[in-house]
Amino acid sequence: MRNIRILLQYEGTRYQGWQRQSSSDNTIQGKLEALLGKMCGEPVEIIGSGRTDAGVHARGQVANFHTNSTMPVEEMLAYMNTYLPGDIAVTDICEAAPRFHSRLNASGKCYCYHVINSPIPDVFFRRYALEVPEQLDMEAMRRAAAYLLGEHDFKAFTSAKKGKKSTIRRIDEIRIEKKECVITFTFVGNGFLYHMIRILMGTLLEVGKGERSPESIEAVLASGSRENVGALVPAKGLTLMKVFY
Repeated sequence: MRNIRILLQYEGTRYQGWQRQSSSDNTIQGKLEALLGKMCGEPVEIIGSGRTDAGVHARGQVANFHTNSTMPVEEMLAYMNTYLPGDIAVTDICEAAPRFHSRLNASGKCYCYHVINSPIPDVFFRRYALEVPEQLDMEAMRRAAAYLLGEHDFKAFTSAKKGKKSTIRRIDEIRIEKKECVITFTFVGNGFLYHMIRILMGTLLEVGKGERSPESIEAVLASGSRENVGALVPAKGLTLMKVFY
C-alpha cells in the first residue's frame, strides 16, 4: 500500500477545524477524505500533523494517507486542486516512506499570529488578524516573550482539561515584528498545547497594553494556573506556517 504525503494550505474561516466530526462534515479532514475516497475508489483516512481549531488557517499543513490506488502523484495533485473547495489547496504531493506519519514524526512547528494595531479597520485583512486599536508597547512584549523561551511547564497556557499528558513544551523562538500597522508574532517550538498560542497571545497583548509587566510572566509560568494568564484571543489571527521533520 502506498503512503502519500501532501502539503496543503487552507483558509479556516468557514470550517469547524481540522478534525473530522460526527456532527458536521464541514471540517478540513472531512472535505479531504470525501474527495480522496472518490479519487482513490476506496475509503481513505488522512492524518494531519496537528488538529488546527475552528477558524485557524494554514499555509504549511502536512498530512499523509495510505491507498492502493495506482494514480500517479502528479494526477492526484491536479485532481485534488480541481475538486477541492476554493479555500483549500494542495501545494505539493509525493510518495512517502511506508512508516512516515505526519503527526508522530513531526519535530516542531512554526505558527504566526497577526495583529492589526490601528484604530482604523483593515477590511481586506480582517479575516486573518485580530484588530487591536490601543497602541502596543513592542519592547515590553519582547521582554515578556523572552521569559517564555526554552523548556517550561505551560500548564497555565492551555484550555485542555487536566489529564495525564505532559504539559511541558519547548519554545525555541518568539519573534515580534511590526510592518506599518500589522504586528506579526512568530512562534517556533517542539509542540504546542490546546489553545496555547492563543492564550500566550492574550497574555502578551496585556503586556503590550500595560495591563501586566513583562516580569510577571515568570510567576505565571510557575503558578501553573489558567486564572493567572490572559484571555483566549480569536482563532482568525492564527496560521500554521510550517511543520518540521
